[in-house]
Amino acid sequence: MLFALTGCRDDMHNQPRYKPLAASEFFADHRSERPEIEGTVARGHLKIDSARYTGKFNGEDIEQFPITITRDDIERGRERFNIYCTPCHGRLGDGNGMVVLRGYRQAASYYSDKLMKAPVGHFFDVMTNGFGAMPSYASRVQPDDRWRIVAYIRALQLSESAKLNDVPPDQRQNLRLEPAPNGLSQGPAPTGNPAEPARPNPGAAR
Repeated sequence: MLFALTGCRDDMHNQPRYKPLAASEFFADHRSERPEIEGTVARGHLKIDSARYTGKFNGEDIEQFPITITRDDIERGRERFNIYCTPCHGRLGDGNGMVVLRGYRQAASYYSDKLMKAPVGHFFDVMTNGFGAMPSYASRVQPDDRWRIVAYIRALQLSESAKLNDVPPDQRQNLRLEPAPNGLSQGPAPTGNPAEPARPNPGAAR
């Protein structure tokens, strides 16, 4: 029993450790917390692709997406857009979101001449760093999701003036008519011959 007792140690239950920022006599600089090894990069922070993580190349907003954009990416962008962007910009992207209607500063419309012509890097930079009354969303939206939101914004802009001829003929049968978001006018009631179909309201198709 004596030999067994001498083999018992409490280190596994109360392991020797330093309290945060406590002094140490073991190291020459008396720091218990050791500095990072030179060149260490935290997981997920090796951002060597400047265009992908800043939206710029040589200090200029980039014109092309730095990641591949698929239909699923646009759907993801729509989802993120509806969560983070619609309170100010509205679901149509016209700058008339709910908080604007309740007195907040007017948000930008994506259909202004300036933003219709803006490179994709501009939108990414604004989401990353903020602009005017808009705060930065870098801590809320991951970089690739910011690009997906930009892709959805481009889809909204395209829909503003899109025509049936813009759709490849072999894809037109896949188009479907969707109701306008709640609260939007469907346009005036049709007049004239009841058998004549009403023309769609362009505003409801955004």
